[in-house]
Amino acid sequence: MATDYYAVLGVQRDASQDEIKKAFRRLARELHPDVNPDPKTQERFKEINTAYEVLSDPQKKQVYDLGGDPASGAAGGGAGGFGAGFGNFSDIMDAFFGTAAQRGPRSRTRRGQDAMIRLDIDLEEAAFGTTKDIQVDTAIVCGTCNGDGAAPGTSAQTCDMCRGRGEVSQVTRSFLGQVMTSRPCPQCQGFGTVVPTPCPECAGDGRVRSRRSLTVKIPAGVDNGTRIQLAGEGEVGPGGGPAGDLYVEIHENAHPVFQRRGDDLHCTVTIPMTAAALGTKVPLETLDGMEEVDIRPGTQSGQSIPLHERGITHLRGGGRGQLIVHVEVTTPTKLEPEQEELLRRLAKLRGEERPTGQFQPGQQGLFSRLKDAFNGR
Repeated sequence: MATDYYAVLGVQRDASQDEIKKAFRRLARELHPDVNPDPKTQERFKEINTAYEVLSDPQKKQVYDLGGDPASGAAGGGAGGFGAGFGNFSDIMDAFFGTAAQRGPRSRTRRGQDAMIRLDIDLEEAAFGTTKDIQVDTAIVCGTCNGDGAAPGTSAQTCDMCRGRGEVSQVTRSFLGQVMTSRPCPQCQGFGTVVPTPCPECAGDGRVRSRRSLTVKIPAGVDNGTRIQLAGEGEVGPGGGPAGDLYVEIHENAHPVFQRRGDDLHCTVTIPMTAAALGTKVPLETLDGMEEVDIRPGTQSGQSIPLHERGITHLRGGGRGQLIVHVEVTTPTKLEPEQEELLRRLAKLRGEERPTGQFQPGQQGLFSRLKDAFNGR
């Protein structure tokens, strides 16, 4: 009976080539003789290799699906198919090390890292936007060697160990035969070149640290934690490679009057109970200048008065938030005899069942006298 190669790899008969390859690599990691030297495991390893040799080749797979067994006619039989299977030796290497490593020398020039700094701004600047000059310390291209890392008058030389390939190879013997492996050249670290005389300014790195000034435009509506990206203003890469990005993280200073909640501002005004009962106008310095807040008669402590379009500019979209004024009504803790008498008369006139803020005949004048009494007039 012919071997069921699909069962050997543990895949369905309609499995795609990608599924067949993944199954083979998974089994190869488990059953490779270098990992598991048990003789039974080695036989199993030969089986999966033969199955993969057949199912990974479209022509052989077609013959097998029609009832033939291409592996039986291969040189060396099923086990001999191992050699053919390992013509795709990268599949075995991928099974152990993931994707195949990039071959050849690696570049000395690489992209630099991103950088981030914190910028403190005031509430007014966050509300309307501003422009700030900042100082940043980052790596820049070395002006002495222009990024190549070699001292003036010298240049990088081809590595004599790997002859510029960036890697060295080693041949080892196993039951599979000769196996060649490659690794980065220890002399040039995989670059393929060496720098005999490094630049004295940057020690061969191709970049130096420097402080420089930048102008940052802060858009209206930024908040704590907002990050502004400045492309290409970060760290220059090794070998004078392209710079990363600079991120400016906004930190908003506390305001002595206003508390910010999203795009709305909140503040508290304190008024005496007579002003709350009779109504008044309270001057308030807003972000847009001095304005008067209209306190209506009968205002209670804890009520809020919204001032539209007096908050923070929306970062995305037009318009602004609100300025919400919270009213706090103070109650006197010590009364003069005249004040106490007036309050008693008011309480008698109003009655406990009368709702606050609705004046009966004779009460309005008494409230005015109360106001004068509390204001010392």
